[in-house]
Amino acid sequence: QVQLEESGGGLVQPGGSLRLSCAVSGSVGTPNVMGWYRQAPGKQRELVATMTTSGNANYAVAAEGRFTISRDIAEGKVYLQMNSLKIEDTAAYYCSARQLYTDTYYWGQGTQVTVSS
Repeated sequence: QVQLEESGGGLVQPGGSLRLSCAVSGSVGTPNVMGWYRQAPGKQRELVATMTTSGNANYAVAAEGRFTISRDIAEGKVYLQMNSLKIEDTAAYYCSARQLYTDTYYWGQGTQVTVSS
């Protein structure tokens, strides 16, 4: 059984940084895509960044140049380094794992990021 657990959220001032972590337990299977999504109150969940098993990264326009996704396959960890945070980055951030052959998605419970002065 695949389980994802996020950590690292919190309250930060505009311009600050946070690093989110996602611990993956169980076998997602390969090839897969690990990702971060976010959902602000009253809005739909949206893509932030994804990374394939081979290390190819993809970013939403809002994240490009400020956020960096990385993964440690051996340790079963996925990270999202967020710099130059803006108020509009405030949201619940979710880790996801997608098994490509079956197109199965797994989700974590989310971690709250609040950017406020």
